[in-house]
Amino acid sequence: MRKFDAAEAGSAPDNLGPLPEWDLSDLYPGAESDEIKADMAFIARETAAFAVDYEGRLGGLSADEFARCIARNEVLSGKIGRVFSFAGLSYYQNTTDAGRAKFLSDVQAQITDATAAVVFFDLELNRLEDAVFDAWYAASAEVARYKPVFDRMRAMRPHQLSDELEKFLHDASVTGAAAWNRLFDETMAGLEFEVDGETMSLEATLNLLTDNDRARRESGARALAKVFGEKISLFARITNTLAKEKAVHDKWRKMPTPQTGRHLANDVEPAVVEALRNAVVAAYPRLSHRYYALKAKWLGLDALEVWDRNAPLPQEDDRLIGWNEARDTVLEAYGAFDPRLAALGGKFFGNGWIDAAVKPGKSPGAFAHPTVTDVHPYLLLNYLGKPRDVMTLAHELGHGVHQLLAAPQGEMLSSTPLTLAETASVFGEMLTFQKLLAGARDKAMRKRLLAGKVEDMINTVVRQIAFYDFECKLHAARADGELTPDDINALWMSVQGESLGPVFNFMEGYETFWAYIPHFIHSPFYVYAYAFGDGLVNALYAVYAEDMKAGKTGFQDKYFEMLKAGGSKHHSALLAPFGLDASDPAFWDKGLSMIEGMIDELEAMED
Repeated sequence: MRKFDAAEAGSAPDNLGPLPEWDLSDLYPGAESDEIKADMAFIARETAAFAVDYEGRLGGLSADEFARCIARNEVLSGKIGRVFSFAGLSYYQNTTDAGRAKFLSDVQAQITDATAAVVFFDLELNRLEDAVFDAWYAASAEVARYKPVFDRMRAMRPHQLSDELEKFLHDASVTGAAAWNRLFDETMAGLEFEVDGETMSLEATLNLLTDNDRARRESGARALAKVFGEKISLFARITNTLAKEKAVHDKWRKMPTPQTGRHLANDVEPAVVEALRNAVVAAYPRLSHRYYALKAKWLGLDALEVWDRNAPLPQEDDRLIGWNEARDTVLEAYGAFDPRLAALGGKFFGNGWIDAAVKPGKSPGAFAHPTVTDVHPYLLLNYLGKPRDVMTLAHELGHGVHQLLAAPQGEMLSSTPLTLAETASVFGEMLTFQKLLAGARDKAMRKRLLAGKVEDMINTVVRQIAFYDFECKLHAARADGELTPDDINALWMSVQGESLGPVFNFMEGYETFWAYIPHFIHSPFYVYAYAFGDGLVNALYAVYAEDMKAGKTGFQDKYFEMLKAGGSKHHSALLAPFGLDASDPAFWDKGLSMIEGMIDELEAMED
């Protein structure tokens, strides 16, 4: 998933060439097809049969019997994932279409009902003694292959509730967080903004924040503030409800902090995340504060307003980049690193695996959906022909390639924790950036490219850690009672000045801009994964550059092995072949120093 920011959405120009759209028939011919009906029937039948065959018996299975149980679970997971992927992707193509929304809701309800029968699986396994698993691993290499999955599952043992409560929470999820998530999505998709007499969507209005015309940027920012302000009570209600629901779940599960569940899901130690967070916050003055002071100078301003944050530089080339050129640029960059990477990336073009056009009701932002391991990923973009859109393509294509490479691990092992899920995507961006930088025709072009990359990395590292701090403050404050819109606004502003720096003024209304960030709603505390991924890739790329300079070979093979591993190894094991250790505070400084070095070069260009 790509971080959602103003530069990533808008109204598509007409001169970008034909933009691809999804062909979902690789999943199912249609919502009413016999194939989807057959799979829904299989899910209902197999969940019941699985419970009859295994509930209450897992601890007594032989290693071979447990291996067959795992195989059945993977087949069932694949069917569920295929149906959910089709329903979800159909919905994301047009979230305002009532038929698609109903289909997704009905699928969610039916599968939730069916899978209630198999909730026992994780719960029962977590009640077993370690000796049972040790015996299985010793007796069966096939079972031992899944040890990382069961290790992550069993990390939840201290937080597991009774079977009855777990089944209740499973059944109630449809009318809980999932329902509030849908309300948020549909509200956002339906928002309209009046800008200079023109009615615009959220995507189009956000895109104005990157317009060359400063007055136009200001108009867009004020239109956003007006509508967010009018709807702020609803967004506060959604946020309050979801934060309280999470607090209730965390209390019953004896989670020590609101962040603990995310850390467990990410298979990352809290101390590692804290080291990342502290390193980034300490670097604010050396990174964002310094860069935005430079940007104010370039724009001829004493202070920056919020609508200047993603403003183009005065000398920036406003030429739109057609889709075919964007494709060729990214694939050539991938190919220069390794032809295997370009070959995998090339599969996504011309086959209906990418949906790039901006359309009414379409989900904003960008993401790569892995679907299931026996099909292929689908990429969603909102392509507008800007340089940052080319980087977004490089980013999402990296996700897609990663998902293709990890697919042979199977349904249970292919999924990568969020902290590592951003590795291939951010590395793909870096490859594309370095290709463009190497081809810069003059100092002015090099300056534009460096500035654009620095801005992207600040958005990925500084902005996302500021988001993380906002969420930490929000959930801590919610524990003391209901938060008013003004309370949440104040928490938002408390991190904005600290992260962006003293060069910024904040217009009246900017305090509501937390409202449109979907990660706060869909995936609490997800955002630090972006900073983790960027810092990891910067350190990884530094190793690659050092190897290239020294004439060493083998980096590419190690990189491919890392991506192929999916979720089968801990981040420490995946980084060890590169001589990297994320638990070392110096690791994060290594990544941040790459950003700092680019700002050094930009400052030197001013002399």
